[in-house]
Formats: sequence, structure tokens, C-alpha cells
Amino acid sequence: MARSLDLPNLPDADVVALAQGGEEPAFRELIRRYERPVFSLLYRMVRDSTAAEDLAQDAFIRVLNHLDKYRPEFKFSSWLFKIANNIAIDHLRRRQLDTISMDGAPHAMTAADRAATSFDLVDGRESALDELAAKELGSVIEQAIGKLRPEYRNCIMLRHVEDRSYEEIAATLDLPLGTVKTYIHRARHQLREALEHLRE
Repeated sequence: MARSLDLPNLPDADVVALAQGGEEPAFRELIRRYERPVFSLLYRMVRDSTAAEDLAQDAFIRVLNHLDKYRPEFKFSSWLFKIANNIAIDHLRRRQLDTISMDGAPHAMTAADRAATSFDLVDGRESALDELAAKELGSVIEQAIGKLRPEYRNCIMLRHVEDRSYEEIAATLDLPLGTVKTYIHRARHQLREALEHLRE
């Protein structure tokens, strides 16, 4: 059945339907499509590649165990990202992470990993002195972001690092659009208060 189909060219809905019917190759195809985006989302949340890999595995196990509950009127990717996001928030609450590295996740092993998880605050044309000042400022900003509630932090990360629209954030996190806007507004307000002393 699924083995005779061209799985990579099927839409998500068809692949999910095959996976729900017990076709293991179809579920492997879903993992192939989404393991990197899920890892990236988790990596940006927890800033640790080993933890992100473990959480991604947990997310796909949870998807497999609850695939029968997926409703096809929703995008599969949004449903999957919601599961991954909930796992990340649970992890953050347990670990109470305090910081988000401006230079990339502390356990990033390659330059690509560091670049994927860093904030780009410095223009390439700036002087070394400007770059140092920006890094010092970045350290203060990362600490302020790290102190936000996980829900606020996630919205801020999706908005300003992933460059997602409010609508995409709402779909990814399965939140009302108004709630997303409220979280981002509150997060920005808290960041402004935390960074007020820098305005001098």
C-alpha cells in the first residue's frame, strides 16, 4: 500500500491518513518532513541541542500515540508544533532556564548551530568597539528575555527570531490571536521595564 505510493509527493493530509491506518512508512515520512523544523523550534526554546533532540523525540512519540486524535480540518504542521511547543514549555518550567544566549545555544557544536540560535544585533560594518558594546547590551537583553514567563518568551522568540506573523504564532501555539498579541505586548512591556536603565 504505502510502499507502492510516492510518499514524498503526497500532501500531509494523505500521509497522515496512511499513518493513521497503520502504515509505518507514512509515519517515517512525516518524521522526515518535520524533524528539522521541530528540532529548530525546540532548539530556539531550550537553547540546548541535546535537550532539543530528546524533546523532539518525545514530540514524535506523542504524535504517534495520539495520531488517532488528529483532526484533518487543521494543518498537521500546526498540530505538531503545538505538541512540540507544549513539551518545550513543560521542560522550561521544570528547568527554570534563566538565560538565552545571544551567541547561540551553549551546547551548539557547529558554527551553523550557533548561527541558527543566535540574535544578530551587530551590523557587519560596525567597529570592534561597537561590536563589544552590542554584545554587552545583548547579554543584558538575553537575561531579560530569559526571565519572561515561558509563554511570553515563546511568543517573542517566534515573532522576533523566527519572524513569524501573529497569525502563524496563533496557529503554531493553538492560541487565540488576541492572546498572542497580549502575550507579546506584555513581554515587550516587561522587557522595556527591565531595560529602562539602559535608555540613558
